[in-house]
Amino acid sequence: MEQLEIKTGIQIARSCKDIFEAIVEPEKMTNYFISQASGSMEEGKTIDWIFPEFPDSFPVKVLKIKDPENVIFEWDGSDTFKTTVEINLEKIANSQTLIRITEGKMEVNEQGIKWYGQNTEGWVNFLTCLKAYMEHGINLRKGAFDYMKK
Repeated sequence: MEQLEIKTGIQIARSCKDIFEAIVEPEKMTNYFISQASGSMEEGKTIDWIFPEFPDSFPVKVLKIKDPENVIFEWDGSDTFKTTVEINLEKIANSQTLIRITEGKMEVNEQGIKWYGQNTEGWVNFLTCLKAYMEHGINLRKGAFDYMKK
């Protein structure tokens, strides 16, 4: 049976090492994605991410880390379903990195289609915010989702 899987990517004008650190270190990630984390991403560790627009924290179980190429983690991709996220960093040229994100898989049903839409939107937002932060020092998320708190 066919399953849904998210695949997205973007090129950023920074080194793999710089981008890797921006993904695994909470003090950097708070500049473009989350408001708080319980710790750095380390293999075998479960950390909590907090987003300013959501009241709950999201547990992230880090399955694999390969510095500076790869981060794989598991989280609640949907209300009752855990998914695996794989972030791969590939050097294209000097200070040019291709970031590819894959998340999935879920059944092609109402829950799966809802997950696919929301999480695809989330990963595209993650990548564009990461690019703005890494290349220009801009936090695109700041104030962007205040309307969700009302």
